Amino acid sequence: MYFYPPMPYYKTLTTLTTLTTHTARIAFTLIVAVAAAALCVQWRTPLPWMIGPLVAISVLSMLGAPTGSYTPLRNVGQWVIGAALGLYFTPPVVALVLGLWWAMALNVVWALALGVAFGSWLYRVHRGPGVFHITGLSRATCYFASPIGGASEMTLMAERRGAQTELVASSHSLRVLLVTLIIPFSFQFAGLHGLDITAPGPRVVNASGLAALGVLTGAACWLMVKLKLTNPWFLGALAASLAITASGQTWSAIPTWMTNAAQLVIGISLGVRFTRSFVHLAPRWLASVALGTLAMIGLCAGFAAVVAWATELRWATVLLGTSPGGIAEMAITAKVLQLGVPLVTAFHVTRLAAVLLLAEPIYRWLQPKGRQPA
Repeated sequence: MYFYPPMPYYKTLTTLTTLTTHTARIAFTLIVAVAAAALCVQWRTPLPWMIGPLVAISVLSMLGAPTGSYTPLRNVGQWVIGAALGLYFTPPVVALVLGLWWAMALNVVWALALGVAFGSWLYRVHRGPGVFHITGLSRATCYFASPIGGASEMTLMAERRGAQTELVASSHSLRVLLVTLIIPFSFQFAGLHGLDITAPGPRVVNASGLAALGVLTGAACWLMVKLKLTNPWFLGALAASLAITASGQTWSAIPTWMTNAAQLVIGISLGVRFTRSFVHLAPRWLASVALGTLAMIGLCAGFAAVVAWATELRWATVLLGTSPGGIAEMAITAKVLQLGVPLVTAFHVTRLAAVLLLAEPIYRWLQPKGRQPA
């Protein structure tokens, strides 16, 4: 006669095993990320604390290594970066940014038009017969794979439309990866850094001020999470820190080691998206997205030149603000390379808000007459 332990025992054992495995994967990933960042610091690459982990973890993930990202760490990283960026918005800088409202509005129109054009191109390339044909590809898939910004929100919108969400998510992930790698390395090669016309308010770390800043920015993050708003950890901390700095208060700077650690966990969170299955996911689709991303970077460079001429701003700063990259990644690039952090942040925040509000209405408007959105 055999004795079998009760089912809760097996459930508990399975849970513990899963937790242990997940913890080991996260620990392994952090060790590799720190080593990669240290190596990039030694090699003097741009954004070593983000690009080092991003490249190392993405390569290992695609090779099938046991990598993992811990969501609370990523949230804290976004919280720190958002708070650090808000410190640049001193009263004079806020006045400068508000005076450029028309340039930001123009950037919104440009970004929306560029996204629509990219989606239309993807549909023409992959919908018709030939070697590039992807079975079952819908207009919704191509459209929601193309807006510049709001990757997770675009994937949810695509899901509601019955689109191929794996193609949508892969498109946004690859676009952000390419922009995050190409622009910083290009800027460093061209010597485009250290041109910032603005500086953060506080420069000295004050323990009590830092604690107060942490409490208020944390409360803002919590509120945005409860309201289920987009990107709550980054935008919540940014809004609170910006409000404090814009009012003329200089509580404390944020220690460099904190922003470095934040960049590291953000780099990890980007890198783990590129799994082994990602490599085998419609290679023709990924090749088209990569080609389209390169084209968008080139077009944005030309658009930035026009805006820079009209506003007398630095071209490198405007390109970061108008580039087809993610808000956190481009803001970090601006911070590390000292390229107009408030302007870059303001350009991306306004663009993100417009994309989230207008993506679905534009999609419905673009549908052929008498045809339901698909």
